[in-house]
Amino acid sequence: MLAVVSPQAPPGAAPEAAPRRNARRVAGLFVSAGLLLLVVAASFAVGAKQVPLDQVWHGLFHYSGTETDVVVRDVRVPRTLLGLLAGAALGLAGTMMQALTRNPLADPGLFGISAGAAASVVSGISFLGVTPLTGYVWFAFLGAAVVSVVVYALGGSRGATPVRLALAGTAVTAVLNGYVYAVELSDSAALDRMRFWTVGSLASANATVVGQVAPFIGGGVVLALALARPLNAMALGDDQAKALGTRLTTTRVLGLAAVTLLCGAATAACGPIVFVGLMVPHAVRSFTGPDLRWVLPYAAVLAPVLLLATDILGRVVARPSELQVGVVTALVGGPVFIHLIRRRKMAKL
Repeated sequence: MLAVVSPQAPPGAAPEAAPRRNARRVAGLFVSAGLLLLVVAASFAVGAKQVPLDQVWHGLFHYSGTETDVVVRDVRVPRTLLGLLAGAALGLAGTMMQALTRNPLADPGLFGISAGAAASVVSGISFLGVTPLTGYVWFAFLGAAVVSVVVYALGGSRGATPVRLALAGTAVTAVLNGYVYAVELSDSAALDRMRFWTVGSLASANATVVGQVAPFIGGGVVLALALARPLNAMALGDDQAKALGTRLTTTRVLGLAAVTLLCGAATAACGPIVFVGLMVPHAVRSFTGPDLRWVLPYAAVLAPVLLLATDILGRVVARPSELQVGVVTALVGGPVFIHLIRRRKMAKL
């Protein structure tokens, strides 16, 4: 959990310290939003086929059915929208996970949500013959939701603690991963169909998938932002949080629900994507400090920047083919995260 500590201001500067700090955070949030707009524009224009910005504009607002218009509106717009949604979901889910478990290495997969989605998808493919991506989405989300309930029950239900939840999630993840591997080894068709999904990709995005996951991610975003204050109180310790009127069980249940909505929907649409939910919260806290009222909005903006930027990189370095975004985030995220640990002062959990 993030510790909420008010830095001591020098004599005579205390009245101005908080407004100045908040003004810097607001300015940084606007800069981050501007950076996100630039990455979105690059996602529309850059790929196996380069599209000038004037033709991007034409494809978006003056669609005439040309090849370029089709590439922009029917391929890159859904892909970019899915990147925005999944990036925001993973960034917020990672932040929530680290806050709920007080574990700086927590990511959206710690509660077994990603493993639950994978187990449900492989079951649908192998036993029910599910083949389209739109079918994967519902199976993956159902698996994520069921596993989150199981983990909460195993973690002690109303008596759940961060440590017990993390241990229950780790155990469930191990069991489900073993199940997925067993099904894949016994069913070559399931292995072939799962191979693309499990690496993590935005390449199969379409308007239907975006429409399916958007309501779940939207609900998760609202719920996560609404929990910022009670989670800040819980950072002071359970006893002090209770004294401040925070309902610990309610906050943990709602936090788990938010993580399930966010991580479940993102994983369902794109497959498991690593490092985004782990790395972005640490990078954000190095600038904003530990206050979740700022960490969460920053994570919602900067995580899509990272996801879309790595997706663009994957399209550029392997032309005319591409590297899947899950591969690129793993290759880029590891060294960058090590740099953050070594070079930056990390906020305490």
